[in-house]
Amino acid sequence: MAHQIDLKTFTDDRGNLTVIEKVIPFDVKRIFYIYGVNEAIRGGHRHHLTRQAAISIRGRCSIYNCDGINEQVFELDQPHNCLILETNDWHQMYNFSADAILMVLASEYFDPSDYIYEPYSK
Repeated sequence: MAHQIDLKTFTDDRGNLTVIEKVIPFDVKRIFYIYGVNEAIRGGHRHHLTRQAAISIRGRCSIYNCDGINEQVFELDQPHNCLILETNDWHQMYNFSADAILMVLASEYFDPSDYIYEPYSK
């Protein structure tokens, strides 16, 4: 099931420095970011192989997640919060603020055959 981790952040009078080191539970092969989203819903899939780490580096968004048994909504609105999505996590991203930038680290290179678009049946 998806879960959040808190990224190490150092704060002083110069600002904040958030570090992503030795906390992502997979080797990162791809990084992409989503921004400029209107009222659209992004995602709507799970994967055969890919695990992901989602971080709202600016603004906020909501991520609905279902692993076939449990459903949960995660609110990402701080750049030190990281949501780990497992392969069986069918997810949708929505409620993007106008300034939102959602960065995603992925365990696999892009492969269209890795995507499963059908949601779990209830």
